[in-house]
Amino acid sequence: MIIGICGKSGSGKSTLAKQIIELTNHEAIHLDIDNVGHKVLLLKEVKEELINSFGNSIINDNNIDRKKLGEIIFDSRNEMHKLSNITWKYMQVEIDEFLKENKDKIIILDWLLLSISKYFNMCNIKILLDIPYEVRKQRAMKRDNITEKEFALREKASIDFNYEYFNYVLKTNDKETVKRMVKSL
Repeated sequence: MIIGICGKSGSGKSTLAKQIIELTNHEAIHLDIDNVGHKVLLLKEVKEELINSFGNSIINDNNIDRKKLGEIIFDSRNEMHKLSNITWKYMQVEIDEFLKENKDKIIILDWLLLSISKYFNMCNIKILLDIPYEVRKQRAMKRDNITEKEFALREKASIDFNYEYFNYVLKTNDKETVKRMVKSL
């Protein structure tokens, strides 16, 4: 079984995944696809392509400075597409390998962009976290040490979701709500 969790920045996707893992007695395994994206930024060929596309200003200590890259991509959908075109092929290799290695387990995929990827259709259960803006803003600012302005840029670059594509739409991810949902799975 594959469970897909979507939601905007700060909605609690990873927290929900951890709650599901606990409630299934650790029979589930979680892949945060954002982390896959961060991992591929370390690949030499990805770094070279990113420097060619975005310039040397995104480099700090010979690594991609995600904060500087974020300032560029979150301000422009065109720049976001450039980044995706560079990293996606490498990310797919990592995701496909994870799915293959864990095919006998309950897999939880969590990603803002999951619903517009090929992996969304592979999900047996699709969950959307539709958490209020102010709650998400506070969480993301604290978690990522970003400003309100930086969060607003993220939000501007974010996608919208169609509720009809999801089995569950949660307005909260408190433990009782999650318990009821997991029992119904």
